[in-house]
Amino acid sequence: MKHYIINNVLAAVAHLPQAEQDTLRSALLRELEQVEIIPRESDTERCMRENSELEQAFIAAKRLEGCSEKSLAYYHATLNKLLTALNKPMITISTADIRAYLSSIQESRALSRVTVDNIRRIFSSFFSWLEDEDLIPKSPVRRIRKVRAESLIKEVLSDEKLEILRDSCVEPRDLAMIDLLVSTGIRVGELVKMNRQDIDLQERQCVVFGKGNKEREVYFNARAKIHLLNYINARTDDNPALFVSLHAPHTRLTIGGVESRLRTVGARARVHHVHPHKFRRTMATMAIDKGMPIEQVQRLLGHVRVDTTLHYAQVNQNNVKLAHRKFIS
Repeated sequence: MKHYIINNVLAAVAHLPQAEQDTLRSALLRELEQVEIIPRESDTERCMRENSELEQAFIAAKRLEGCSEKSLAYYHATLNKLLTALNKPMITISTADIRAYLSSIQESRALSRVTVDNIRRIFSSFFSWLEDEDLIPKSPVRRIRKVRAESLIKEVLSDEKLEILRDSCVEPRDLAMIDLLVSTGIRVGELVKMNRQDIDLQERQCVVFGKGNKEREVYFNARAKIHLLNYINARTDDNPALFVSLHAPHTRLTIGGVESRLRTVGARARVHHVHPHKFRRTMATMAIDKGMPIEQVQRLLGHVRVDTTLHYAQVNQNNVKLAHRKFIS
């Protein structure tokens, strides 16, 4: 940049004798050596830089609150798409801008109402943070109401389907994994973090680390204990992870690895849509259906709010009918 400036100055005084030009070049080099020259930002560049700085500060704040890296990556991607689409300073974004954006992505990407509301919630969190930091007078998302979504009954695994899945397992690891998931209701992210030392086979309990690295105790049944014991005793590796790959070097299973394996078992058993979360929902439904207090189910699942637990569980309609006859009829 300095040489570019010097050459431009010398080009403007090209009519001077060469000796004077050389003297001027030496003087410019000497004086400019003491300063740092920064090109002036364009309005677009300044906007992008300021938006990026605000977004990074927000992500840092959410990380400090204990959000997982997966959630932070989702926040980052969602906010980036908004900023790219609007191409304006964050602090000038209006309610109308966000409404128009949400409407456009719902139509163009054919997103579900649940997905659109999740995006709205991220915007609400971000702009509320800007408001709390006194960077904007009021969040533009305040006037955008929750997107109403259809209340769909999500499928759980019946006792028959669970038995079919168990019979379709050809590896002790898969059998242990299925029974641990369905008897504890843990998240797949919690499952892959578990180590052998976290398992207490004698007391049939284990320690897991949930969202925000919150530690809690969960419990498994006798069937899960037997299958876990068979799997652990059959292993020849020294990896501390509870669940590892079948082949050397026997690395810790990832979330994607667990999901892929369960799909394989489900396809072999001809049971559709087998994924880790379905076992969690099945456990919650079974517990409530058999009379476990909702507060205890909430604790087992590691939910902060009981409303979240209710969304996971279904109640057997036959039990509702019997209860009505018992208490109302």
